[in-house]
Amino acid sequence: MKVFISADIEGVAGTMSHTECRSTESVYRKYADIMTREVVAACEGALAAGADEVLVKDAHGGANNIDVEMLPRRVRLIRGFSGHPYGMAEGVEGGFDAAMFVGYHSAAGSPGSPMSHTVRGSMNYILLNGRRTSEFMLYSGAAALEGVPSVLLSGDKTLCDESREFVPGLHTVWTKDARGVTVITKTPAEVRDELRAAAEQAVRDRGNIDLPKLADHYELEINYKDHTQAYRMSFFPGMEQKDAQTVVLHTDKLFDVLRALRFVL
Repeated sequence: MKVFISADIEGVAGTMSHTECRSTESVYRKYADIMTREVVAACEGALAAGADEVLVKDAHGGANNIDVEMLPRRVRLIRGFSGHPYGMAEGVEGGFDAAMFVGYHSAAGSPGSPMSHTVRGSMNYILLNGRRTSEFMLYSGAAALEGVPSVLLSGDKTLCDESREFVPGLHTVWTKDARGVTVITKTPAEVRDELRAAAEQAVRDRGNIDLPKLADHYELEINYKDHTQAYRMSFFPGMEQKDAQTVVLHTDKLFDVLRALRFVL
């Protein structure tokens, strides 16, 4: 049995600002360590449930955050981004039985986290078929394209609550709750304990968790903070400019949406 894990940092225990998540800042290493330890806990849970192999995609920034020396045996790590349209879920196309998402955060424009964004910080929001779209929504969709159920999500409470509606049966571990620019956070030790137990149970329950339903048609709408970026991106094939800050793409394939986002964000 093979389990795939995609890991971000803004949704791990403790983080409250983008400064803490940037590798150029002095405080970053502390939170990269928390990210690594949460991933280790999820790996341990998956292995305890019978996984023979776990593949982890480091999915934050330059994808060079996780300390590979801390990972358990039978775990492999993808560092860096190749440019594949699956982005933060690159590697899930390798024939997996379950996918997990660790340390994720609310969508751009959501009050769920002081660091809410979707892939980049250059837009006010991304809508997919009229719904404000998180990275989890996008990349659990990538997993669904490969027939892989998304069984576990950890991150801020708002994201976890919203995502259970999107993926019925999804196991979640919330790490913090937002109040404007502040967060009320669980301790890293508590989150690791919950993640280890939830990951084990989620892998055992994988047959009872449905894939996110793929739509027959997709309308991707991106509203940029900078109107000049909207103008430039309107020249991407199939993209139309809706107003000074907004572009729209219509397609029948989710893969087309994911591919476009690799170029226009």
